[in-house]
Amino acid sequence: MENPGLIVHGRAAPFSTALRSLVNNPRYSDVCFVVGQERQEVFAHRCLLACRCNFFQRLLGTEPGLGVPSPVVLSTVPAEAFLAVLEFLYTNSVKLHRYSVLEVLTAAVEYGLEELRELCLEFVVKVLDVELVCEALQVAVTFGLGPLQERCIAFIEAHSQEALRTRGFLELSATALLPVLRSDKLCVDEAELVQAARSWARVGAGEQIVEAWKCHALRRGDAARDAPCRRRRGTLPRDHHRFLDLRFK
Repeated sequence: MENPGLIVHGRAAPFSTALRSLVNNPRYSDVCFVVGQERQEVFAHRCLLACRCNFFQRLLGTEPGLGVPSPVVLSTVPAEAFLAVLEFLYTNSVKLHRYSVLEVLTAAVEYGLEELRELCLEFVVKVLDVELVCEALQVAVTFGLGPLQERCIAFIEAHSQEALRTRGFLELSATALLPVLRSDKLCVDEAELVQAARSWARVGAGEQIVEAWKCHALRRGDAARDAPCRRRRGTLPRDHHRFLDLRFK
């Protein structure tokens, strides 16, 4: 019986370094991408992209000469995020940054790179802060990333006043705003929340504020029609609450 042999491995670091040197290197490259609004040229190698990612396999063609001609225009992905995708495809590792990880995550989802997506999600959770949380929530809602959405909502509940004052909150879509307004665990007074919602509406979604505000804090419970209204955690007691059959805890 023939000996099947044994696979042995050389050092991973020099191998990874050598492949990383090919990222955006015009030498030996056979495809050029024009990426981002800045239309930056990025060089790559068809065979490597095609064998590592089904998206690029379909885009570039399965046989030489049959794919789309070079350059390939990808205007929706920022250049830095696209270079991070290439770094991962070439080396199976990537250097992530807080300020661009959501763009890399978006590209990973769109290109079907599950492992890169998970790496980005883990990184986002580690660096999540007030300035990033609403942008992360928007990405989570857009791509149906349930665990990330839950983590973002919990963070907003714990840091409500700060989060509601960020630019990211004002740029939320109505769909992403709804789970925030539904929460009765926000640590903010109702008057401040109303003001934040008005500011959100003025930025560019005024026609949707009525629909969003159906999830107002002083709403009746979902379990029974005659259940008393609930007060948000951060809402201060007021005299008029006695007319709302409001249960204070």
